[in-house]
Amino acid sequence: MKNDLRQAASEARLRAYAPYSSFRVGAALLTTSGAVISGCNVENLSFGLTVCAERVCVGKAIAQGEKAFQALAIIADTETPVVPCGACRQVLAEFAPSLMIISWTLGGKSQEFSLAELLPLPKQGILEVPCGTWARQ
Repeated sequence: MKNDLRQAASEARLRAYAPYSSFRVGAALLTTSGAVISGCNVENLSFGLTVCAERVCVGKAIAQGEKAFQALAIIADTETPVVPCGACRQVLAEFAPSLMIISWTLGGKSQEFSLAELLPLPKQGILEVPCGTWARQ
């Protein structure tokens, strides 16, 4: 499974659109149904509009009717394996708070993480009604 995910992420990385940073990232998401959905980062001149490979995978998965995920592979040309950014962690936690993440460098170094380690309290404080406001409604 890990090698299949790595291969899918590696192939996706080659399709990354990264003309500004040249930082190409590939990702592959394994769904609980066994589907592998790959994605790459897509940069924009306005860097805030750049979409990370991990979020591309999630969007593609949802569009294909997949909402339950078990593992994510990431690959980048770095010295040490990368981890998802904060925005990606939050999006991934929406669907799989305990997701297993395996990250590789092009040189073959790998590291495994649990999303729960990287984002331990994904829902705390979000969408909570402030104390005392329910009475005003």
